[in-house]
Amino acid sequence: MLRYLILVGLALLASGCADPAANKPKATIANAAPENNSTAPAASEKLAITPDNSKVEFVAAKVTRSHNGSFKQFSGAVDLVNNSVESSRVTIDIQTGSVVTDEDALTKHLQTPDFFDVAKFPKATFVSTKIEPGTKAGTTHEVTGNFELHGVKKSITFPATIHLAPDSVTVDAEFSINRKDFGLIYAGKADDLIRDGVVIKLSLKVPRARP
Repeated sequence: MLRYLILVGLALLASGCADPAANKPKATIANAAPENNSTAPAASEKLAITPDNSKVEFVAAKVTRSHNGSFKQFSGAVDLVNNSVESSRVTIDIQTGSVVTDEDALTKHLQTPDFFDVAKFPKATFVSTKIEPGTKAGTTHEVTGNFELHGVKKSITFPATIHLAPDSVTVDAEFSINRKDFGLIYAGKADDLIRDGVVIKLSLKVPRARP
């Protein structure tokens, strides 16, 4: 009877934590694409992405619970070309050592070679290679770009909502990636395995220069 109760308790505990990535759009992963490194045209605006106007967050989960995290140090730019979202480019550099989660022990663990290995890979980067009108309900665009994390560089495509206003450009996106695609293969404890799917949450509100 005791063994039965323990098994039931473990089953209830496991089922109590739903996979946060299960109901999020999954990013399409492919080989890294060529990047346009040419100088932006004279008609472009270079808008600075900073922690003061933007957030880079994630949700990861074990079998028993989920964890919220974010990066506190990053920089980037929106190169807004001809006042057109589709003609523009977004770049972000993230300092992996600035990771913070809802649990101090986990924050420290994520910095080790089991996960981000921040001493060896201090930076993660994203460079958009294509922005197209969106096809998924509730979003406006589909963004494709090269994402480099943990020394692995892949092209990812994900849905986003992008709005262009006279005073700002806003970008909101929430999608999932498989951590193993980027070499993050630490399994976790045998009785508390780590889920493969990680939810990425981007919220940018980048100010434009006043006319």
